[in-house]
Amino acid sequence: VQLQASGGGLVQAGGSLRLSCEASGRTFSLYKVGWFRQAPGKEREAVASVAWNGRNPYYQEIAKGRFTISRDTASNMVYLQMTSLKPEDTAAYICAAGTSTYRFHYWGQGTLVTVSS
Repeated sequence: VQLQASGGGLVQAGGSLRLSCEASGRTFSLYKVGWFRQAPGKEREAVASVAWNGRNPYYQEIAKGRFTISRDTASNMVYLQMTSLKPEDTAAYICAAGTSTYRFHYWGQGTLVTVSS
């Protein structure tokens, strides 16, 4: 499975961005897909995840109330709609997917989000 993330960019604090992730390859084997982020000098952290069938979205505290993860089940796309962005949301956002509930097996490259104050 290959994952290609896009949609990052520079946005002012309080603004919005929508990230996209396209999965290709053996996507029929996928159980879940999620977004992670890694800021410079910091550990990678989970943001949100959703089942490959589009059900059961799950959000980490950093994302609750501001971010929405969604799956277009008619395609191989996953989205992360981000609103009320803060400078501390600045990071490379990485799309990941897994074939079980326990771990993410596939990782894409990051798309950089920069939030200016």
